[in-house]
Amino acid sequence: MNNTQRQLEELLNMARQAARTKNHAEVIATCEKALAMAPDDIRFVFMIGTALQRIGKFEKGEPFLKRVIENAPSLAAAHQDLGLGYLSTNQLAKARKSLETAAKLEPNLTSAWRALYDVRAAEGDDAGAADAYRRALNISQQDPALSKALELFANGRLGVAEGICREYLRQRPFDVNAIRLLGEIGIKLRIFDDAINLLERCLELAPDFHIARANYATALARHQKFPAALKQTERLKREQPDNISHKVQHASILSMAGKFEKAHSSYEEVLQDIPDNAGILTSYGHSLRYGGKGDESAAAYLRAISADASAGEAYWSLANLKTFRFPDKQIAEMRKQLASLNEPSENKYHLAFALGKASEDSELFDESFDAYATGNSIKRKLSAYDYKDTTARVEAIIKDCGPDLMDGSGHPSNEPIFIVGLPRVGSTLIEQILASHSDVEATAELPFMGQIAVELAGRKKRSEETRYPSLLNDLSAERRVELGQQYLDRAASYRNGAPRFIDKLPNNWLHVALIKTILPNATIIDARREAMATGFANFKQLFARGQEFTYSLEDIGHYYFDYIRAMTHWQTIFPNQVLTVQYEEVVNDLEKQVRLLLNHSGLAFEDACLRYYEKDRSVRTASSEQVRKPIYRDALTIWKHYEKHLAPLKKVLEDRVSSA
Repeated sequence: MNNTQRQLEELLNMARQAARTKNHAEVIATCEKALAMAPDDIRFVFMIGTALQRIGKFEKGEPFLKRVIENAPSLAAAHQDLGLGYLSTNQLAKARKSLETAAKLEPNLTSAWRALYDVRAAEGDDAGAADAYRRALNISQQDPALSKALELFANGRLGVAEGICREYLRQRPFDVNAIRLLGEIGIKLRIFDDAINLLERCLELAPDFHIARANYATALARHQKFPAALKQTERLKREQPDNISHKVQHASILSMAGKFEKAHSSYEEVLQDIPDNAGILTSYGHSLRYGGKGDESAAAYLRAISADASAGEAYWSLANLKTFRFPDKQIAEMRKQLASLNEPSENKYHLAFALGKASEDSELFDESFDAYATGNSIKRKLSAYDYKDTTARVEAIIKDCGPDLMDGSGHPSNEPIFIVGLPRVGSTLIEQILASHSDVEATAELPFMGQIAVELAGRKKRSEETRYPSLLNDLSAERRVELGQQYLDRAASYRNGAPRFIDKLPNNWLHVALIKTILPNATIIDARREAMATGFANFKQLFARGQEFTYSLEDIGHYYFDYIRAMTHWQTIFPNQVLTVQYEEVVNDLEKQVRLLLNHSGLAFEDACLRYYEKDRSVRTASSEQVRKPIYRDALTIWKHYEKHLAPLKKVLEDRVSSA
């Protein structure tokens, strides 16, 4: 060993000792001496880059870390430190790429996974953030039972994971990580009351457990408890003011709560620091769209695509505006991006649905159907939907719900107007017509009837039969009034004082018996559309969540038939109390159908209902832009361009009719 080598080894030992004591200034000074002697010694290049990153001088440290990666591309720690530096300077897309590379090279890098949680949460990738947190926890978690629960949760086996977690907590009731995981399972299973209670317990034990508090805010928001959720995000912002994910979550919940102006201001505040992040720009676009700012939302989605040419959700969101037309250059870019994705992914199915719509608008119907089929195939594989479950629910309805359900009791209010049916059948148009009346306000697709049904049925094992809806026959008059009031109380946070309000959740067709039992004077409207048109409209629509029957033509056919069976039953046991409104008839004779709607709802005729497109309000569905224009006729026959591809749908409908 020559003299230079000896000096370098001494300097290396000094630098390592300084690093162990976190004396980063000394690390930098020592490395500078070494690099003056040996400019290409990658050991010192790495150490000085890391030290500069850790004292907040990432702009100086970045070139050193990049040099390390050029010379040693498989060094996971270098990718991790580069990612941490990007995160510290709010360069989220670069941070994600570097941290994901680090975690792929070395899956046990806890710091990389923890940082990935922050990045993904800030980008609005809730599922990815949860996955990163679970991976970080699993690395440090020594107990095999909890590790197994984490693994099962990651693989979608929620019931088994829940059982293991509960058993684990019997032995270790104060393990906040296990309590938080059980709360996350509750959110995933949509058992929000349980999730909220668990996360409250978790935060009692560990008030500074910020990830648990973010989960708590999510559970509250999903349960429509927006003021309480926003209180939690405000606290998170105070306690961790530099954490972008808290600001993004706060903006998102403001938007969910319908406080769009405040949401937009919050997103704009975030975008001042992170102007070119595709995920945040896409979320901002969603909020603008639902707040009635279609042109501004399109601009936000285009900014997202400019920031990341592979931003599948931004492409789909543009397509989903229904009023945007992709230029040829963008269609070519979508084809290129889709072809580059070999593995099923969220990006791929978003791009596929977007290309399907763009090709449809260009009248390239075969290419369009292939793209829709690609997106649906991916979504179907990710779904656990089984049409037989819906059929069984309808069988139970027909068996257990008879005309004696209505005994004159229940809450007397006539305030709610329920619009039920399948998605994409013109229900938003009906809602817009009714909401144009001076006595009526639109709220949202409220989940409360389904929640009450779940609460009435109680928790059950998969092997046990549910008592819902048969238990409706056993409800006392007092209980019916109580449940009716419970629904009205939950809906109150969405109302602004009009005498009547609309609940437009399509899936409430399964709960007509519950509605008539607890709110016998409520108005019910069945929004309907021709079967093949309905089927194709659902097949080409990518829903944000739920509606899992839509990702297979066969499943759509079974679902449509079961829906018709149920609605026929409701018409039999509640004669003249459910109005069927056919979309095609609304399009062809608007005034006649408006008068029928108003008469059925007990409302006086108003001309404003014929000029529904002048009504300025937020709309959260796929028809948000269409209902701001006069009657939209194009949808009546679009499906005919795809008729040769829709044979599986047609066959199921014909087979079910012939066997009925």
